[in-house]
Amino acid sequence: MVARAESTTPSDGQAPDLDAWLSVVGKGRSESEQKVIQAALELAQKAHKEQVRASGEPYLVHCLAVAETVHHLHLDHEAVAASVLHDVVEDTDVSLDVIKKEFGANVATLVDGVTKMGHIDEIRDAAPGKGAVEPSHAENVRKLLLAMAEDVRVVLIKLADRLHNMRTLRYLSKERQRRIARETLDIYAPLANRLGIWQVKWELEDLALRYLDDKAYRQIATLLDGRRIDRERHIELVKESLLKEFERAGIQAEITGRPKHIYSIWRKMQRKNVDFHEIFDVQAVRVLVDTPGECYAVLGIVHGLWRHVPREFDDYIANPKTNNYRSLHTAVVGPEGKPVEVQIRTRDMHAHAELGIAAHWRYKEGAHYDAGFEKKIAWLRQLLEWKEEEQSADDFVDRFKSESLDERVYVLTPQGKVIDMPVGATALDFAYHIHTDVGHRCRGVKVDGRIVPLTCELHSGQQLEVLTARQAAPSRDWLNPHLGYLKTPRARAKVRHWFKEQDRDISVTAGRTALERELHRLGLSGSQLDKVVKKLNYKDADSMMAALGRGDQQLGQVVSVVQGLVQTGADQPLSLPTSKRRQPARQESEDFTILGVGNLLTNTARCCRPVPNDAIVGYITRGRGVTIHRRDCSNVLRLKDEDRDRLIDVEWGALPDRVFPVDIQIQAYDRPGLLRDVSTLLANDQINVLGVNTYTDRKDLVARMELHIEVTDIGQLSRILSRIGQLPNIIEVKRKV
Repeated sequence: MVARAESTTPSDGQAPDLDAWLSVVGKGRSESEQKVIQAALELAQKAHKEQVRASGEPYLVHCLAVAETVHHLHLDHEAVAASVLHDVVEDTDVSLDVIKKEFGANVATLVDGVTKMGHIDEIRDAAPGKGAVEPSHAENVRKLLLAMAEDVRVVLIKLADRLHNMRTLRYLSKERQRRIARETLDIYAPLANRLGIWQVKWELEDLALRYLDDKAYRQIATLLDGRRIDRERHIELVKESLLKEFERAGIQAEITGRPKHIYSIWRKMQRKNVDFHEIFDVQAVRVLVDTPGECYAVLGIVHGLWRHVPREFDDYIANPKTNNYRSLHTAVVGPEGKPVEVQIRTRDMHAHAELGIAAHWRYKEGAHYDAGFEKKIAWLRQLLEWKEEEQSADDFVDRFKSESLDERVYVLTPQGKVIDMPVGATALDFAYHIHTDVGHRCRGVKVDGRIVPLTCELHSGQQLEVLTARQAAPSRDWLNPHLGYLKTPRARAKVRHWFKEQDRDISVTAGRTALERELHRLGLSGSQLDKVVKKLNYKDADSMMAALGRGDQQLGQVVSVVQGLVQTGADQPLSLPTSKRRQPARQESEDFTILGVGNLLTNTARCCRPVPNDAIVGYITRGRGVTIHRRDCSNVLRLKDEDRDRLIDVEWGALPDRVFPVDIQIQAYDRPGLLRDVSTLLANDQINVLGVNTYTDRKDLVARMELHIEVTDIGQLSRILSRIGQLPNIIEVKRKV
């Protein structure tokens, strides 16, 4: 475990041996760096002189223990000095300015970062519910910690601080023990895992389990202890067998028994619902070699010696974990038929596995950081892309899904809840994120107790409080992107929706007018709009009209539905006598399918000139076969009762590459080139014009045109009418009825 082997900090309430402590943390450091650490020790000793911890030991012991852990993580002298001083600003009269003056900006920044991370105490009490922290809340807290840490070393110092607190947790009340242990398991252990600092992660998890489920902890510990002699003997057999094979293969390897952690055993028992004796990796060895190639050679030797356990192999060298952990894991049935886990990695991989990100601060005696150190820090920051936790069937480590911290900020509500916002979000965006009504009624926002403009850009760690009025009254200025009130699409959409609802009556009128105009222009009936409303999934006609008026619903889509209803007979202004209908015995003409009668001559009526997709009906003439009319043709509607018996159902037949004549009427304010523009438009759309009749009234200078054209179907007719209607001076264009 971290800082256990050489620990110089007492745990029995005695005063610390400062000389011994200095010799440990100063080892391998230059004289000037040792002086910085010693000066930090002297300041902390003076500042914490009268303070004691719950254990009764001097408070300075905690500071020294944290710094010693940081030293064993191979961090630099600035991090060690900041660790010694990490509580002086918060708990004593020493100011940050004093630290900056005596130790420089870097140490001051580290101390300030650790102090700010004290927000975790406020958030802990505000965590929703009791017992375990909700996963989403814990995740946001971890994101907040990382986002607030401008330097990764801040997080490492905070982890060292939490590790010593967990080691001395027995002196607190039972309630506080459970609360801090739960927080450690939910937030700090996964944070250490994400940074790849395994030795810290495992100890935090074991200590947390001890206070959360003491019975399970002691049971597993007893089982591990009770079989220790047998386990150690078995591990020696494994090591002897492997060393012989490695010697034959010419591989220089270091083999050690791998310590098994109680929490990992407990978690695997819970996840797999198995007994302690069914865990394959209770007995484990670790093999360290020089190169990745030797790792795979060792793997082949291991699998050649013993039978491999199915589904118990992971190649984290070819596929590293998200925290850059690299190793080969396998489980085999070893000597005496007992299962054993084997981990194989290079020495560099092992250094990273134990220290994670901290491994990149390895100190070189007598040398300062090279010129690329800042690039290294940037790379480390890139590693802090957070991941959502997910369960893996064969792995006891949390895995995470990517989400870049650089694109998010994490702010706090007055109750301490962490809110995840995009970078660039404003105070007003925050109000709308809390609740739509809060945003509508927002009149001001306090950031860290100070009222700021609604356009104020948010930064991680800020605490916000929204000031509201009784009545909702968003400003249209909020939608102006140049004024910078709202940066998130979600908030802007809410404001737009509010204004749309306020203008609903106007939108309904505008939508109804537009639809009626289009139906009139196409000569279509809208007598059964309720079916159109239902088909388009609106709750009522006004909702559909409002959507049309606002532009949320396309007019063409509504018209298309109307045409479909007309074509299928769902919207029939003409009611046919059902008694005269015969059972279908289809006879197909070239253009039409006639129901009930066969071998009849058909022709289209010149009065209404139906085109494909028009609702049609046949009229049996005397000597001229069946004349096909539109159902809403005025001549059909005026038929006498005795003539209506001659109406017959017809449908459009297959009409490949056919065109049909249709008449359209245009009204426009007369101008030079009007007829030319209309003709050019029709020619560009390859519409054949059969005839043109135009007349201009000199009194009102309104030109009235009738064009006899050919179209393929009603869809093409709709497009042509729309394009003509967009020409300058056009008053109205419609199909002649």
